[in-house]
Amino acid sequence: MTIDGLTTIRSSNGPKLTADRLAAEVESKGLTLFARIDHAAGASAAGLELRPTEVLIFGNAKGGTPLMQAAQTMGIDLPLKALVWQDAAGVTFLSYNDPAWLAKRHGGGGAHETVIGNLSAALQALARAATTPG
Repeated sequence: MTIDGLTTIRSSNGPKLTADRLAAEVESKGLTLFARIDHAAGASAAGLELRPTEVLIFGNAKGGTPLMQAAQTMGIDLPLKALVWQDAAGVTFLSYNDPAWLAKRHGGGGAHETVIGNLSAALQALARAATTPG
């Protein structure tokens, strides 16, 4: 599956372990974990079924503010988000928006290529830590 601007990585772990490891990595890197949204639990509360699907929202002002200063509409996509989800075959994935794609979408990346590069590298490292065998 290819979705423009979305990076998706197969996890060697189940959805709960992947999400928990991502949360731990986020916090260990000094980022703020703002929220964990369990869509499957919400669906269940409404009497509906949904495979494990959880969004983690995280970041810090030092990384996001310069991007919003360049293109204030970037605030709709920040803080950063990662989606941990399980497909019909029981395979777990972690997906996140590519920061370079976000900069292109909002037209504010040119002056902040270093920030975009740092965010990209940080997201890759977080995703790798969460999805490698635990």
